[in-house]
Amino acid sequence: MKKFALILLTFSVCVFGFASPSQQTSARSGPAYHIGIVTGTVSQSEDDLRGAEELIRRYGRVSEGGIIQHVTYPDNFMTQQETTITQITTLASDPLMKAIIVNQGVPGTAEAFRRVKEQRPDILRLVGESHEDPLVIQQSATLAVSADFISRGYTIPWAAKQLGADTFVHISFPRHMSYESLGLRRQIFEAACNDLGIKFVFVTAPDPTSDVGVAGAQQYILEQTPQWIQQYGKNSVYFCTNDAHTEPLLKQLLTYGGMFVEADLPSPLMGYPGALGIDLSAEAGNFPAILKKVEEAVVAKDGAGKFGTWAFSYGFTVSAGLGEFAKRILDGKAQVDSTTDLYAALGEFTSGAKWNGGYYVDANTGVRARNQILIYMDTYIMGRGYLPTTAQTVPEKYYSIKFQKN
Repeated sequence: MKKFALILLTFSVCVFGFASPSQQTSARSGPAYHIGIVTGTVSQSEDDLRGAEELIRRYGRVSEGGIIQHVTYPDNFMTQQETTITQITTLASDPLMKAIIVNQGVPGTAEAFRRVKEQRPDILRLVGESHEDPLVIQQSATLAVSADFISRGYTIPWAAKQLGADTFVHISFPRHMSYESLGLRRQIFEAACNDLGIKFVFVTAPDPTSDVGVAGAQQYILEQTPQWIQQYGKNSVYFCTNDAHTEPLLKQLLTYGGMFVEADLPSPLMGYPGALGIDLSAEAGNFPAILKKVEEAVVAKDGAGKFGTWAFSYGFTVSAGLGEFAKRILDGKAQVDSTTDLYAALGEFTSGAKWNGGYYVDANTGVRARNQILIYMDTYIMGRGYLPTTAQTVPEKYYSIKFQKN
């Protein structure tokens, strides 16, 4: 009977065309599937949005006969979680929708994915940089990809030490510190700084999603940074957990002194163009050219050896890379549980860059996640070149630090 069923299935595939998405495409005029991607807006996370635009450039919009459907979540996502959930779940009402990507995974993503999973279990649910605790997002996402907040908790202070820093200033606010990924990394930062002989300082800045908004939060950074530099000296390195804080911070550091290893979600586009007042429209999408122009501007500001980034945008790469990964899975060219296939999809947008990482391990239980991967890239220092951060051995003790929510 099993043999007969197999023969019948094979006959159906060959004769009636019930087969893979690519076979179905040839049998009709439209695409076999759609891929949805949800990102922030230009004001909150421009790189994430540009990655979605790259997918549209490659594979076309659904409204124009392509396969990519792009929507954005609200800037004030903390008070509009239902809007975020609706934006995500509405994508699942499209019968051709076979994958939904959310980057960044702001609060509400896990609940939206839970609803999608319940209604349409056939849809791949991929999330980049989840703001929700690992054990929460793992319950509903097919795969979660995050910047390696464990390893980078050590490698960023290590890089600061290579730049000659004697003080590490960490800028954040209570909402971010309540997230396990960001709060735990802050604890590792402090432990690593103590071990490396660097003074660790934590300072609070306004949350851009609060009543002051993005403009108010940025104004605070503009006003406070010169005072921080006066207090902690020019050998101080600064790190902020929010994208909106990055541009004003870089602008003031380039003016008054101080150093910057890399952004929370690193990119040569993250903060640098606005801080330096440079136009990168001619270099759009060409990250080697973008990095070269940014580096020249930083060096001209006497920032050589003091300012760093990743050579390719993390936010751009995760949006575009997860979209490419989803497409390859749907085309039968990749497996969702293959890190090799995932890195290959990310590498489509980061030619020549070195990646490292691994599956998330819960410090409380020691259990290794099967659907959350932490990744990071070598740090590039303007006017100096790459630091071998991915080649560093992160001491095991940092992986056993347990998150303590304040």
